[in-house]
Amino acid sequence: MAEEAPPPGHLGHRARMRARLLNAGPDSLLDHEMLEMLLFQALPRRDTKPIARALLTRFGSFANAIAAPVRELTEVEGMGEAGAAALKTVHGAALRLMRAEIRDQPVLNNWDRLIAYLNAALARDSIEQFRLLFLDSKNRLIADEAQARGTVNHTPVYPREVVKRALELQATALILVHNHPSGDPTPSRADIEMTREVKAAASVLGIALHDHLIVGNGRHLSFRREGLL
Repeated sequence: MAEEAPPPGHLGHRARMRARLLNAGPDSLLDHEMLEMLLFQALPRRDTKPIARALLTRFGSFANAIAAPVRELTEVEGMGEAGAAALKTVHGAALRLMRAEIRDQPVLNNWDRLIAYLNAALARDSIEQFRLLFLDSKNRLIADEAQARGTVNHTPVYPREVVKRALELQATALILVHNHPSGDPTPSRADIEMTREVKAAASVLGIALHDHLIVGNGRHLSFRREGLL
């Protein structure tokens, strides 16, 4: 069934919001208005204001909404795959921008930007994910790769595969990263043992393990700072 065309007043609302965005910048829009703007393009024949407000009610913030899993986004009435795709496109674009700001830079000298990027990429994920940051001899980021995804509280990590990939990329250093969906970044005994195994395997081949970062919801823990590395 074709969507009904929005009423003329709704079109005027879109035009006013678009003008405000272009003239006053994105900071002039509230969270629900920014979501409306994103959904305008994907759902041109729908009134997106109630959808935007429903997203905020369910997810709590603009950031949480665009980072939410597709399955959960499509459960919001009126979203559909087109609306979910619009939000995930913006989420992906934001992560690419943040990743570009740390790529080819000495990571250890841009720690705050690195943590901000990792929080944006992992903190809201409901499944545990393990990532590898590969660095060159000047500690510049060569690659950021997802090594595995697991369950809500466990991701299998294989030291041999970690080191093999580092050799393929000619990396000389590593930073391990994973998230705790519970929000608590405290490492488990398994986290500590796995880190020691990766460090031992890497050191044999002259690859340094700079750190292992665990990301929670707005919190993080550094193995090096905690004396665990």
